[in-house]
Amino acid sequence: MSDDSFLGLEEPPQPQKPEAYRVLARKYRPQTFSELIGQDAMVTTLGNAIRRDRLAHAFLLTGVRGVGKTSTARLIAKALNCIGPDGQGGPTIDPCGVCEPCRAIAEGRHIDVIEMDAASHTGIDDVREIIEASRYSAVSARYKIYIIDEVHMLSKAAFNGLLKTLEEPPAHVKFLFATTEVNKVPVTVLSRCQRFDLRRIPADKLAAHFARVCDAEGVEAEPEALMLVARAAEGSARDGLSILDQAIAHAGIEGDMVRAEAVRAMLGLSDRGAIRDLFGLLLAGDAPGALNALRGQYDLGVDPQAVLRTLLETVHATTLIKLGTEANPAQSVEEVKALERWAAGLSFPMLHRLWQLILRGHDEVARAVLPIEAAEMALLRVVHASQLPDPGDLARQIASGSISVNVTGAPAAPPAAGEAPAASAAPEGAVAGLPRDLAELAEFLETNRRYQLAEQVRHLLRPIRFEGTEVEFSSSRPLPQDFVRELSAALREITGINWKLLTGSDTGGQTLREREADLANAERDAVLRSPLVAAAMQAFPDAELLGWSKTGT
Repeated sequence: MSDDSFLGLEEPPQPQKPEAYRVLARKYRPQTFSELIGQDAMVTTLGNAIRRDRLAHAFLLTGVRGVGKTSTARLIAKALNCIGPDGQGGPTIDPCGVCEPCRAIAEGRHIDVIEMDAASHTGIDDVREIIEASRYSAVSARYKIYIIDEVHMLSKAAFNGLLKTLEEPPAHVKFLFATTEVNKVPVTVLSRCQRFDLRRIPADKLAAHFARVCDAEGVEAEPEALMLVARAAEGSARDGLSILDQAIAHAGIEGDMVRAEAVRAMLGLSDRGAIRDLFGLLLAGDAPGALNALRGQYDLGVDPQAVLRTLLETVHATTLIKLGTEANPAQSVEEVKALERWAAGLSFPMLHRLWQLILRGHDEVARAVLPIEAAEMALLRVVHASQLPDPGDLARQIASGSISVNVTGAPAAPPAAGEAPAASAAPEGAVAGLPRDLAELAEFLETNRRYQLAEQVRHLLRPIRFEGTEVEFSSSRPLPQDFVRELSAALREITGINWKLLTGSDTGGQTLREREADLANAERDAVLRSPLVAAAMQAFPDAELLGWSKTGT
């Protein structure tokens, strides 16, 4: 027995420290390309490039947050430096994960794989260090790899300093860039990289991935709860795993199941069953019931904008069902039945009208000082519109004569000064086939390919007198210097007759363009007075009648 032990001075055994908890987003970061979800096209391209030894010297990975840009960069580094379990392997799309390079890269300690965050290393000095270090061969790996995250944050000087090395790097160097804002990367850099656009991950693939994570964690979760998490992630695996982490914690420490109701409450989402009820009330024109349903969701803590967003999703899903597309497998049986019922009863114009009304309400709520009040007014507008007859049905009834429409037509414009009425005969002495007024003169010039002169006649000339080949006119604004001479020469060349063109001092009538504008405005007013259009304008105060500008042109 030692003296220390005899004296009782021996150090007591220390309790083993529990391993620190790793969040799901880090714990389940993909370690192989087969674990990278939703990016099959990129994996196929990379695999072919590696097998054919056609590797680019620089890769640019772009996409929204959380789709796997940095993880993909590390996987590429492993794929290029893997030596296999026996140490004799070469670059492969399926890195072994057990050799020293694979393990060191996965743990972030490989000396030849350098990661840099451009957000905190933006200057030319940081890039100069990379340029200097890239001249030296890799210490222990096949390739020296530089992974620069959020590369768009580099300064202009840093990008310029990197260009030459990026275009002609040493054979042992590879650059891997990742960015969420590829539009901020200079074109000179883009042209030197092989670009991969990582896609948003579909919600069904995310939900399946989250189910596997829950199994690995020993957590039970309802499929609907996982689908809610997947939808809230908006295509980002990292965001989804963070939300799932929160949902598991929200479920309690007793191993409770992750339930859809709890996830919905945690995220402040509206209950889809309640939204279906609200949508039904809107279609039925039940304004008090719709407002009570909205207030019920609001009292539960649901954001009014989230209610309108879910209503938009409902309109969109109904439209897809009406088009004949297959139902989303993530939708419940009750939801599918409701969508099929609405699709059968609503026309496409009505669905488009609902979409526009709810979308407008959604935007108004986003900007409103009083969001819940703005949401109520938006729903009342939808209720009012749902009670209006379908424009297509009204048009058919008008066409069939079951509804009489008294539309006051546009008044016929009187002939302008110096112009012959439409039904009048040609003036005495006029040559057959010659134009009899400014309108016919403009068409005559166009027919004979004098397009510029024709446009000048329409826009500039105010008629005073038009008798045979003698024309007197004034102008709405100063005429081009050689206009009269060029017009006279053109008419003489076309007709073989000398025309007498006079510029008078009288005001004259309207130009052809002014007359056309007045006629178009009169037609527009007549259309607006029709019952069908008047009803539509009353229902949609901000609507515009397309096909006419304010001037009628």
